[in-house]
Amino acid sequence: MRIIFLGAASEVTGSSYLVEAEGARFLVDCGMFQGGREANRRNLSAPVLSPQLGRVDFVLLTHAHIDHSGLLPRLASLGFRGPIYATPATCDLVAVLLLDSAHIQEKEAEWADRHRHGHHAGRARGSVPLYTAVEARDSLKQLRPVGYDVEFVPHPGLRARFRDAGHILGAAMIELWSGGQGHATKIVFSGDLGQPGRPVLQDPTRIRDADILLVESTYGNRLHKGMAETEDELVRAIDETVLRQKGNVILPAFAVGRTQEVLFVLIDLVRRNRLPPLSVYVDSPMAESATELTFRHRELLDAETRDLIDWHRRHPKSPRIRFVREVEESIALNEIKSGAVIIAASGMCDAGRVKHHLRHNLPRPECSVVITGFQAAGTLGRRLVDGARRVRIFGEDVPVRARVHTIGGLSAHADRDALLSWLGEFERPPRHCFIVHGEAATASLFADSVRALGWPNVLVPGPGDSIFLGMGGER
Repeated sequence: MRIIFLGAASEVTGSSYLVEAEGARFLVDCGMFQGGREANRRNLSAPVLSPQLGRVDFVLLTHAHIDHSGLLPRLASLGFRGPIYATPATCDLVAVLLLDSAHIQEKEAEWADRHRHGHHAGRARGSVPLYTAVEARDSLKQLRPVGYDVEFVPHPGLRARFRDAGHILGAAMIELWSGGQGHATKIVFSGDLGQPGRPVLQDPTRIRDADILLVESTYGNRLHKGMAETEDELVRAIDETVLRQKGNVILPAFAVGRTQEVLFVLIDLVRRNRLPPLSVYVDSPMAESATELTFRHRELLDAETRDLIDWHRRHPKSPRIRFVREVEESIALNEIKSGAVIIAASGMCDAGRVKHHLRHNLPRPECSVVITGFQAAGTLGRRLVDGARRVRIFGEDVPVRARVHTIGGLSAHADRDALLSWLGEFERPPRHCFIVHGEAATASLFADSVRALGWPNVLVPGPGDSIFLGMGGER
């Protein structure tokens, strides 16, 4: 068996691993790189798209987030014709996300054409988008839905099973067995693990054994605040901004997962009279689609969330939630000077409608920005979290006078203790454990924490590392 770490190795984006086993060559995830000015160049030259990569028989997709799925249309346009296995909810969500991603690629290509002014330096592909909406739609035909806990055979000699990762709707960890019954090597890919005890989704499934484990480490060096403290911070931020300062709250949030979680927390706070009825605007067509899909997959939600949905249907103005689809409606939100909670993508503030709302509200000291998720290095969101006093948005120099609140308890990723608790359920240490999906320093610190459990052979792979493992899991 061989594993090549094509992405999310000593970083958190571009998740993709090539595995060779039982005569098959397959990918676990096929994600885009995100954050920073180099992201577009890296996506054009991503290792997963290299002609040298060779044949790919199939793809196992852990979940729909673009840093795990975003290069699938490009891979298909370059000749990949195999099946893409994912849970039913992931298949539904990835259709929304990839079409939106294609729209962004096409718009960015148009923008580049308008602003090139005759300068052609560095134009490897001209203004051709990374992929088009047609290519994205075509790639969706290769999706093959498989439910949680159902064993399937993606290739002779290989068995696989998706388990609930509790990260976003449909997110899965993967159990994979290579070899015949009785002497199979078991490899586990954690995917992105959710934080237990969070609203909306079930807690991550516990895994008991593996010969080889790839485990994420996004927050492997820190702890999240508890939900009670998180709610207190959110109440204070909204109360101070909306009720006292008479400003707006801008809440950047990923359209899939985080937006739904924030909505349910706000509804619950109003239900418990911790907040008054609010005017909440969700300025994201994708978020509306993702919320509809969340209701459609009600069986994946925890009992408390199902009860909350029923309560809000009986009290639709507590809070009043309005989904904004049309561009004209989105622009009109900029005329609201006070009393609005505006939830918009992207979660890292680097694209989408949230940038317009930040441009209009960051200079206003009576407003606030509430950051609820991980902000990758190089993103606008990271600069705000790090205390920037001025930022560039759409080529303009924008002063940051609004308050910036960072609320960590709503993270979709497990923190250090939750990760270690999940690992603690293994009945014996894996022969090899690879720490992935974490910035280099974070992954290294988490590797030390895993070694402290008494686990041998804990490694932090780098980008492009290729590791050979025998059938018994030996190097």
